[in-house]
Formats: sequence, structure tokens, C-alpha cells
Amino acid sequence: QVQLVESGGGLVQPGGSLRLSCAASGSIFSIFVMGWYRQAPGKQRELVASITGGGRTNYADSVKGRFTISRDNAKNTVTLQMNSLKPEDTAVYYCNAHFANEYWGQGTQVTVSS
Repeated sequence: QVQLVESGGGLVQPGGSLRLSCAASGSIFSIFVMGWYRQAPGKQRELVASITGGGRTNYADSVKGRFTISRDNAKNTVTLQMNSLKPEDTAVYYCNAHFANEYWGQGTQVTVSS
């Protein structure tokens, strides 16, 4: 069993930055592929970025060059640094852990608006 707790969401103006963090507990963190997903109102949940235990990353085309995912296996945390935010980035962001099973955090709201 894995518990995931996100933090760092909020309201930011277009062009601004936010940093999301996810703290994991309950299992061997380094074996999990960690990811950030988002879901906007009326839309399906989509992958934003993912990172393997060894640090290999993958990004959605819409966030490449603006978002950076990283992890600290010693601290059981994964972080999403979001820069140059756009109104279309507005969504609930979810932390995800995947290894055989999938685990989700409760989500954190990110709103990009002037």
C-alpha cells in the first residue's frame, strides 16, 4: 500500500510559476514510476509528466520546456516545477505511483488566471 499526499497548488497569474510536491509513504519508493496527471473540468485525466526510479522522464507535448519533474528517492518525494503557466494549465493535479498497481493522491487545484 502506498499513500500519496500532494501540496503546492494555488492561484497564479499567466506566466507565473508553481511547484507541486508529492510525499509518498508505505512502500519502497524507488521502484515506482511516479507521475503527475491533471484533469480539467469536462475533460479526461491526462498524463503531464512521469519519471522512473532511475530518473528517466517523459512529458506531455503541451508542457515540454515549461514543466520539470524530479524525484528524491531518499526523501520519498516527487516534484513538478511549473513555469510559464498558461490558463489552459488550470486543472486538478494528481500524483500517481505505478508498479504493478496504481496509487493516487487526493489532488491539488492549480488555477492560472489574471
